[in-house]
Amino acid sequence: MFQKPSPDIALTHHDMNRSSHDDVETVVGPSVNVEGDFASEGNILVKGTVSGSVKTSKRLTVEDGAKIFASVQAGSAVISGEIRGDVMVDDAVELRSTARIMGDIECKVLAIEAGCLISGKVVMPGLPLDTDREKKRAFPRQKVKAAAMAEEGGDLQ
Repeated sequence: MFQKPSPDIALTHHDMNRSSHDDVETVVGPSVNVEGDFASEGNILVKGTVSGSVKTSKRLTVEDGAKIFASVQAGSAVISGEIRGDVMVDDAVELRSTARIMGDIECKVLAIEAGCLISGKVVMPGLPLDTDREKKRAFPRQKVKAAAMAEEGGDLQ
């Protein structure tokens, strides 16, 4: 009468969020303030405040109203709260409309909802570096011109 669900059935966005909360290993409650380095091998759900580094090889979820004043490392992340520090994620980062990030983000996949605020740079693998741009950034205009002249055997006046 009842059939076992087929593995071909895709989970909806809501189903994925519910299952991730069911698998949470560590919860920092809304009234909890953690000071110091915080590390876990399982999923972390932050509802309160963490001052110090946060590290997990699994999923980090930062709920609306939660604050992290530290660098973050995670396997994946869903952020609705505030992070003041760099965010380094191995896979995907999802920034909800209430997210506030003051720091650099490094990840493979980035999803951003309208309303999210970011103050920092985003680095994602996949594109080759523009070496000419990097040279210009590393050397002022005169030094680049002097180096070009020296290669041609001329003098810079």
